Amino acid sequence: MKNKYELIYEGKAKKVFSHEDLEKVIIEFKDDATAFNALKKAKFEGKGKLNCLISAKIFEFLKKNNIPTHFLELKNENTMIAKKIKVIPLEIVLRNIAYGSLCKQTTIKPGTKLTKPLIDIYLKNDELNDPLITKDRIKLMNILESKDLDIIIDLTLKINGILQSFFKNIQLQLVDFKLEFGYDLKNNILLGDEISPDNCRLWDLNQKNDIIVSLDKDRFRNDLGGLIEAYSEINRRINDFFKLTK
Repeated sequence: MKNKYELIYEGKAKKVFSHEDLEKVIIEFKDDATAFNALKKAKFEGKGKLNCLISAKIFEFLKKNNIPTHFLELKNENTMIAKKIKVIPLEIVLRNIAYGSLCKQTTIKPGTKLTKPLIDIYLKNDELNDPLITKDRIKLMNILESKDLDIIIDLTLKINGILQSFFKNIQLQLVDFKLEFGYDLKNNILLGDEISPDNCRLWDLNQKNDIIVSLDKDRFRNDLGGLIEAYSEINRRINDFFKLTK
């Protein structure tokens, strides 16, 4: 990245830089992998590039399906140009199948298909370990207005329907995923961050006998190995899908 671009923010997996156009930013995807609120860390060469390419394709698909996103275009294979947004400090997690923290915090067994999607909302705050938060607490903390939270929940449900169908077409089960939203300079709510195997739990539907094969960050979380191979496989399937649908 050239020095003329100012580093605005650096997170666990991305760096955000200024752009000549004040309404845009440049987002560079890093090769870092983190889990358990960054207690576990590693680097995987090529991970940033894969997440950037996967996210770009999915954002394009969502935009075609009338979902407002911050994505504008790829700058190169591990960098994208996006609309500048003021990030809302909430992580919206939608679950189609019970797994991970839901099963640790409840009596629901892993792999249980939920009768309807469950939306969990977490406060985006590393110091507090991203706690689960209620609508009343969101209102109490004055994070955003109720009508805007309703818009975000509605968008999340729509995105789930689009992504479930999309991933099923490439033989992947969308178990759950995390979204972040923000306000653009005109105060519109846009989907931000990324859509990749880093924040989607994806199971391979090509397996027999209901064996769970994760093609997502669980390969790192659970020391399964083959993270780059899994991400590369998702990227390949997405590219093949778009070639067939052109």
